[in-house]
Amino acid sequence: MIADIADPALAFSIHSPAHSPAHPPAHPPADALDSAPDGPALDRLLFARILGLAAQRADGVTASLGLTRDALAELIRRHAAGFAHLLPLLPDDSGEDAIEEEDLRAFLLDHRAAGTVEEEWLAAIVARRALGPNHLWQDMGFANRRELNAMFRRHFPSLVALNSGDMKWKKFFYRQLCEREGLMLCKSPNCEVCDDFSACFSAEDGDPLSSLARAARGEGA
Repeated sequence: MIADIADPALAFSIHSPAHSPAHPPAHPPADALDSAPDGPALDRLLFARILGLAAQRADGVTASLGLTRDALAELIRRHAAGFAHLLPLLPDDSGEDAIEEEDLRAFLLDHRAAGTVEEEWLAAIVARRALGPNHLWQDMGFANRRELNAMFRRHFPSLVALNSGDMKWKKFFYRQLCEREGLMLCKSPNCEVCDDFSACFSAEDGDPLSSLARAARGEGA
């Protein structure tokens, strides 16, 4: 929660190295997606966002992302060299799975685009961050929902097609998991006549959690 990451006594510090295309800043600007074409540049932006928030969390980077130290080391080597200073601080333990995490990872990987290790990392990260209390784009560390949708289009495009109504992603995941188990989650036969329509499809506004945490510590945006 925001209170967890806003306490400077509990948070890691992030030191940005000299910036280059292969070493993006620890806190890319809010409009960075506009200049990140689909491909490796987009991956660098997404992983910089994810690590930027995870490094501020009190529960630690490995536990907050559901990845082992070895997996994070390879992720950082490939896409986020500016976070290499975190590696000596990381335990190997990725934390204990919640009940639904394994099923959500499997669901995501059923819709992966190319069979890459990045998709395996992102499936684990999404499954862990979906447990958070905020919008998924916030709990992932992204600047806005556009960045979350860009991640899904690149690495899990069939999910975007399946979520054609643009349901909130957390609602969508758990509806899909329940349907897989033959459970009826919704009260209405279709979304258009449901009393809870706005809860599932309304705008996901808000501020990025990493910005709120830095503001709470009196740091610049």
